Amino acid sequence: MKPILTISDLIAKAEEFCKLESQKQNSSLFGITDGKAVGTYVEHSFQQFLQDSFTIEIGNSAKGIDLPSESINTDIKVTSIKQPQSSCPFKSPREKIYGLGYNLLLFVYDKKDNPSTQTTTLDFVSCAFIDKTRTGDYQTTRGIRQILENDGNVDDLIAYFYDRALPGDEIIYQGLAEEILSNPPVQGYLTISNALQWRLQYKRIVDIPKNKVEGIVKII
Repeated sequence: MKPILTISDLIAKAEEFCKLESQKQNSSLFGITDGKAVGTYVEHSFQQFLQDSFTIEIGNSAKGIDLPSESINTDIKVTSIKQPQSSCPFKSPREKIYGLGYNLLLFVYDKKDNPSTQTTTLDFVSCAFIDKTRTGDYQTTRGIRQILENDGNVDDLIAYFYDRALPGDEIIYQGLAEEILSNPPVQGYLTISNALQWRLQYKRIVDIPKNKVEGIVKII
């Protein structure tokens, strides 16, 4: 019987996967410019790679994330180094402050087509595991923490929400401000842009040195 996947296993297998995949000459991706198609290929390949060694729960559209078991609770994000970003469903403005509610496993690739062999190489230039506590918006959480350090109150926080155009109305702002005073957020490290879906940007994650931030494991 296969062992049950743990977070440490997930991180180790992600590193192994990146090294193996970066050495492959892949004909199925040659000429593909659709980032979603590349992302789907990487997600499915990695999930199969995990299933070869471990017992895992694979998510579906109803579950919302790729690895939804309570012990893993991780969504896989795949993006090009040319513009390291992706989207995710908007649930609440609270996510921008307290995080998405699940961990992220981020794969960042540099796609190189070889016309002479009609093959593609996916060179994984960065890979990181981001604990759910670090998935808030960097500037929003930074500003909130500064307001709290300066003895800010509910009114200060609500004014800040208006300045940041945080999705929501006065009632939502009031509730968030009161929650923040009793439960200050940790510093987030994503850039989350307002849209019908959140637009997650990962340049800061790519640039963070290894072992620099607790809760962010730079695998590559």
